[in-house]
Amino acid sequence: MITRLSATLESISRESIPIATLLPNPSMAIEALIPAYLADEMEAQISKRVTLHTKTLLEAQGQGTSFVPRLIGFGSADEREFFETFTSVKGVGTRKALRALTEHPSTIAALIIAKDAKALTKLPEIGKRTAETVIAELTGKVERFAGDAIMSGVVQSSSSIEPALISGPASEAVSALMALGESRPEASRKVEIVLGRLGQDADTDTIVQAVFAGG
Repeated sequence: MITRLSATLESISRESIPIATLLPNPSMAIEALIPAYLADEMEAQISKRVTLHTKTLLEAQGQGTSFVPRLIGFGSADEREFFETFTSVKGVGTRKALRALTEHPSTIAALIIAKDAKALTKLPEIGKRTAETVIAELTGKVERFAGDAIMSGVVQSSSSIEPALISGPASEAVSALMALGESRPEASRKVEIVLGRLGQDADTDTIVQAVFAGG
């Protein structure tokens, strides 16, 4: 089984699921399916050496037919593990998940923690029922994929996904973080991830303290 591949990135094909073509050497080309968020990140790396953390699956070509091996690539081992966790949800298969992942796994994990079904439905392939199922099945399983990146302000959503509307103590906590130099989107996301752990009844001081303690 191929679990990691370093090679020159020749091209990225924008199919319904992006395909990265890599050249381990001049006489060999390997195609790997990649999620959309990674295709966006890798486009600037064409002709450069890249490393994909991969998994191999056998894909049926129809009832009664043979299986075809498919290589799927990710930017890190953690991203691959998030994908495996995401596809453990009932009704979320490999191809559906690849099409849905237009956002970095850390952003999606944060939305799951915040129980933000509305934002999840803005991902391709994810309807209301699927979003609710994802939250129900993955709550408590994805914290480590979101925490550090969200708290450090590294993850910034670049799509139309919007954070859930917050009010009361949560809104006051956002204002407090902004007064300390955070941007509104960053402060909102930090508060959302903390609320996902503390619950909606947490007071302002508790929320702010949890943000600075790392949740």
